[in-house]
Amino acid sequence: MASSETDEEAAARWAVRLDGGPLDAADQKELDHWLAVDERRAGALLRAEAALAYLDRGRALSKGDERESGPRSARLWKPIAAAGSLAAAVALAVFLVPASRSDRIEIATAVGEIRRVPLTDGSVASVNTDSDVEIEMASDQRNIRLNNGEAWFQVAHDRTRPFLVEAGKIRVQAVGTAFSVRRTAAGAEILVTEGVVEAWALGGDGRVRIPAGNRGFVPAGRGGVKVTPAPGGVDRALAWRTGELALDGESLGFAAGELNRYNRRAIVIDDPALGREPLVGYFRVDQPEAFARAVASTLGARVRVAGETIHLER
Repeated sequence: MASSETDEEAAARWAVRLDGGPLDAADQKELDHWLAVDERRAGALLRAEAALAYLDRGRALSKGDERESGPRSARLWKPIAAAGSLAAAVALAVFLVPASRSDRIEIATAVGEIRRVPLTDGSVASVNTDSDVEIEMASDQRNIRLNNGEAWFQVAHDRTRPFLVEAGKIRVQAVGTAFSVRRTAAGAEILVTEGVVEAWALGGDGRVRIPAGNRGFVPAGRGGVKVTPAPGGVDRALAWRTGELALDGESLGFAAGELNRYNRRAIVIDDPALGREPLVGYFRVDQPEAFARAVASTLGARVRVAGETIHLER
């Protein structure tokens, strides 16, 4: 396995190889060694094998009018690597989608859908639920327009072509880094995971640099860019990339609002005091009722389901 691979990517390769038939002695020894290095790798392999079975099931149920070419491993490895951590999720779809051959594409996700898309310049865009992103690769600049929602970008380094994200009147620019932009009615929130970005608003107070591990907010109206350190909060806020909501003291009301972004079944908190209760933990974004029942048992509340609404009350 290549040293640059993540455990999920390596697990995806092993899942495809195991699906092809029994391993020979050398491959089995290599697999045993890979599993022994970290006990969490066994779980990664199970998720990858489940994802492979899920994709095969979908292929068997399809009309069969698409012709597949190339070896099975080449066709399946990338989708498995992207879907491995969410193999059992049906409501939440996370797939590695090939970018169009054109240098201009639009990525629009439905409620509950997350897409991870490789771009023609070598960058990667992860687009969150209910979002719309337009991407254009020009000769002197890479232009991204975030019309709605949220996206995280792993930007391929290219000094000759800055990577510019537009969110209304707000601009975020990078050359080679990784960051997310979430557009709201109040402005745009920026989370930087690698490198440094510059953010500003047209007609505002000028550019502000936001380094890795920090959170920036650019208001849509008047006011300057606000930057706050968030070394642990950045990774938690971006847990959506693997279909999770990570909480570390945030309120139940906040959590319900976040989960409602991913589901048509809405969580409603009937008691304001209950909504202020702090929560800690990781939760699946595509299982609102399971979340509500887990919270109810912890906080001494009860769940009442009425149609497509999940009520939490004392």
